[in-house]
Amino acid sequence: MWNLEKETKEEFIISTDNDLKPVVYVVSDSVGDTAELVAHAAACQFDQDALEIRRVSYVNDPTEVVEIVEEASNFHSLISYTLVLPGLRERLVTEATKRGILTLDIMTPMLDAISALTHLRPKLEPGLVRKTDEEYFRKVDAIEFAVKCDDGKDVRGITRADLVIIGVSRSSKTPLCMYLAHKRIKAANFSLVPEVSPPEEIFRLPYHKLIGLRINPQQLVEIRRERLKTLGITSNADYISLERINKELEYAEDVMKRIGCAVIDVTNKAVEETASKVLEIYFKGRKEQQLK
Repeated sequence: MWNLEKETKEEFIISTDNDLKPVVYVVSDSVGDTAELVAHAAACQFDQDALEIRRVSYVNDPTEVVEIVEEASNFHSLISYTLVLPGLRERLVTEATKRGILTLDIMTPMLDAISALTHLRPKLEPGLVRKTDEEYFRKVDAIEFAVKCDDGKDVRGITRADLVIIGVSRSSKTPLCMYLAHKRIKAANFSLVPEVSPPEEIFRLPYHKLIGLRINPQQLVEIRRERLKTLGITSNADYISLERINKELEYAEDVMKRIGCAVIDVTNKAVEETASKVLEIYFKGRKEQQLK
């Protein structure tokens, strides 16, 4: 039986009382938000109590179409629909025409227009809008996570992250995490500093969830120097001294070696290139974990 919002099948059942409100059925092969929104927008142009709108969601079988039309025939009704599968649309129109019920195809005119514009064929897959929305919100969630867990702000994020990126300051950890977030990967990062012990949580992470970054000392000097200029700081010689940078890099290498994580050299690499290597390690490791 089909999915109904608020009403059950029994609440639909037979009445031919002419005092009943006209009913607009909203039939969809997915949730039906699109068609219902259009129906409500149109209904607002009339008296508030002029008609009733009933949504029928996740219709994907011809027998369901027949049942819906049979129920609708008991009312003064209109059936609006967003069905992307041609077979379902044709069956709905055929059954409704037999019973003299008005139908309104909300989706097909737009599909045909876009197809004519782009010279492409529609995918004809039900529920793609919902899938797209879910992907969008996953991306937003990953971006918010990256901001919240940037540079060790929230150490608890290490255990919740899909990936954890470690390295010295200004080794492109933050840009990398933001890029990964747009790929819907929740990435946390923190800097390795000789004076601060790394969180114990990283020593318990699976191999594929922890990535270390290394960088050429001289390039790091230039990056840090430009960073200080951007901030308007002129008196932080230790931060950009080659001696200090070599000390940090040696410490970072030692930590990464103790952990046993994969290490990527980001010297002269674009974020996209580094991210590609990171994702290769991550997905390969995840697949190996699933096979165990």
